[in-house]
Amino acid sequence: MLIHIHPNLRRETRPDAAPGIAALIDPASVIPNLRAGGKRQTLRALAAQAAAATGVPERAIFEALLERERLGSTGIGDGVAIPHAKLSGLDRLYGLFARLERPIDFEAIDGRPVDLVFLMLAPDAAGARHIKALAGVARLLRNRAVCEMLRGADSADALYAVLTDGAAACTKPDTKPDRRFG
Repeated sequence: MLIHIHPNLRRETRPDAAPGIAALIDPASVIPNLRAGGKRQTLRALAAQAAAATGVPERAIFEALLERERLGSTGIGDGVAIPHAKLSGLDRLYGLFARLERPIDFEAIDGRPVDLVFLMLAPDAAGARHIKALAGVARLLRNRAVCEMLRGADSADALYAVLTDGAAACTKPDTKPDRRFG
């Protein structure tokens, strides 16, 4: 299967530039129907997937995600959560996307249950790249049309296509990063 990667989403060469969505995820890091009964179970399942992709122990990922959640929920509203953490042992930013089989309580800022989750892991030294990448993911997932398409997609490949094509449509080169995510 040939997947087109939009030229604007290729990995940036500047060390402080945020990577595009396609540089964070690949089709194998998209989970179309994750079954989870709650926030902790979702984070644990995502940590297991991320451990396989990164080589970082699942427990270290899960604990870093829980620590970040203690600072405040990463549920940004409208059924979306963007759990994230910085970890030693990573060589680049990593992302995973999951559409949950059923919405769960994620203690989101609007109190609504979450069904779309984008996990991001960053190296300890990621600095501004981490914040810029989070802002890009948040911008994408605040787009109602993109979220509708994600909720209606029927496979991991379709979800991946929406995420990467939607990111191209939402790219705004002069946009300031969303400072809510840190």
